[in-house]
Amino acid sequence: METILKVEDINVYYGSIHAIKGVSFEVREGEIVTLIGANGAGKSTTLNTVSGLLHSKSGSISFMGKPLDRVAPHKIVEMGLAQVPEGRRVFLQMTVEENLEMGAYTQPNSGVDSDLEKVYGLFPRLKERRRQIAGTLSGGEQQMLAMGRALMSHPKLLMLDEPSMGLAPILVEQIFDIIQDLHKAGSTILLVEQNALMALSIADRGYVLETGTIVTTGTGMELIQSPAIKKAYLGG
Repeated sequence: METILKVEDINVYYGSIHAIKGVSFEVREGEIVTLIGANGAGKSTTLNTVSGLLHSKSGSISFMGKPLDRVAPHKIVEMGLAQVPEGRRVFLQMTVEENLEMGAYTQPNSGVDSDLEKVYGLFPRLKERRRQIAGTLSGGEQQMLAMGRALMSHPKLLMLDEPSMGLAPILVEQIFDIIQDLHKAGSTILLVEQNALMALSIADRGYVLETGTIVTTGTGMELIQSPAIKKAYLGG
């Protein structure tokens, strides 16, 4: 399998705070890879550095064999890397459909209608609410909308930052079912998730972050079965 994303020895600072310390990992085409860790471990910071919202002081990031260092975030989206941010961040004053159309700004207009239908096929609830103002949606519906908006850009890699945050358990299951459906349809996914058991149960591979450093890696099943991971993250 081709390596689609390669992160090598990145170091990220917030002022004088060394938030990410020599982190390296890779995502291969067709995989679900998850980053797990406690709050403040550096998971979201890592994703935001990959997507160009933050910059690494050293090290390198390459996507589809091309360096991302100093590439503007909107150009990274055009290259085929889309992020669904923590907290969803949909355009609250726009309708559902307008939000989705905003996600298609990198695509030719001729394909937008068929892309909308694909997203509505994945998220039937969004179709029911296509004319509704996004700010009036539930948290779960907003998460679906944020994912649908990212898919409108035809990403080669979809990065999901805490998709289950703040959702009721039944909605968490729905979101994870959708992630698996996307994967079966060929999507490559990098998943940051507080719910370590759910994330590892669907992941091909996982990396464990502690205070800005990767301390363990393995297949999803290896990490689920690891006594240290069970104790620290799985309540076992």
